[in-house]
Amino acid sequence: MTAMGKTRRWVSLVLCGAAVAATALAAGPAAHARGPVPARASEAGAAGAVPGWQPVATGVTARFRGLVAVSRHTAWVAGSAGTVLRTSDGGRSWRDVSPPGAGELEFRDVEAFDGRRAVVLAIGEGEASRILRTDDGGATWTETFRNPDPRAFYDCVTFFDRRHGLAMSDPVDGRFRILSTADGGRSWQVLPDGGMPAALPGEAGFAAGGQCLVSAGPRDVWLATGGGSVGRVLHSGDRGLTWTATGAGIPAGDAARGVFGLAFRDRAHGIAVGGDYRADQPSPDAAAVTRDGGRTWRTATTPPPAYRSSVAWLPHSRSAALAVGPTGTDLTTDGGRTWRTVDTGSYDTVDCAPDGGCWASGAQGRVARLVRHAG
Repeated sequence: MTAMGKTRRWVSLVLCGAAVAATALAAGPAAHARGPVPARASEAGAAGAVPGWQPVATGVTARFRGLVAVSRHTAWVAGSAGTVLRTSDGGRSWRDVSPPGAGELEFRDVEAFDGRRAVVLAIGEGEASRILRTDDGGATWTETFRNPDPRAFYDCVTFFDRRHGLAMSDPVDGRFRILSTADGGRSWQVLPDGGMPAALPGEAGFAAGGQCLVSAGPRDVWLATGGGSVGRVLHSGDRGLTWTATGAGIPAGDAARGVFGLAFRDRAHGIAVGGDYRADQPSPDAAAVTRDGGRTWRTATTPPPAYRSSVAWLPHSRSAALAVGPTGTDLTTDGGRTWRTVDTGSYDTVDCAPDGGCWASGAQGRVARLVRHAG
């Protein structure tokens, strides 16, 4: 069966059956010792179940807002208390590769080129914002950037290829600040801000799931915002030198509301998700789509029912994507116009690899793989 056929079959099974609940997996005490962390077997659904999340045990209680799916077998997660884990066997076991002495850092984004080379971003004001890189699967790490400006707060990082990447900070002197690398994250430089539009009062990025800065192709990059009067998406077609800003239709107007996550399957077709992250507040119009690279956005006609922090296109599909948040996972099969809840588990971020492997992660060490069970 072709990859496209597998995707269509997956979508068909989801729409024809009941959802599989990705129940929170009880995790053991935090493990910071370097070395393999064995995973317990876990059933994702009973007989007659359809595709859904299969939780895998990580053995830690960190909250993983940083996630990158390298393949069906290999994934990295990064989170609270300076924790970084890596699996190379589909989640059956995890190796704790946390950087030594990083226990006070809050990792919110991780980008990996393969199972050995990865970059992690720690967030926070001033020197709390740092970037580290490994070339040996996490056995050793090198700090390649430490923010010297107390006014800056870095939220997300993205790469166009193995050499070129960007990181973004909340506004400094009224404009979002952009870091650039041309050597795979081994060194970083602040880009000039002359091509960056002025930030709105109160506007900032959300370090919620590693998707406030995303790229597609060799030069295009998008930046998601909230907190201002409108939730905006900024686009650059020249690797961050010049930008344009457009309202995405996702309500903002409060420090807790706006666009939290972006995903582009190419330089034209993108999905934005967000809302209000406070559990007691509604999140109408929690998703929007663009077909012109972010020049215009249209809110979903049937949006996710609540705040969503992350979104990912299903590989080899032009129309299917998943969005996740604290109250569940939603599926779209029409490019983001309508959404249907297919899982009620809590996840902060989702990512899919080119070979079809999809992963999600969240609080209490929670990580899951997308699997298909016999119907």
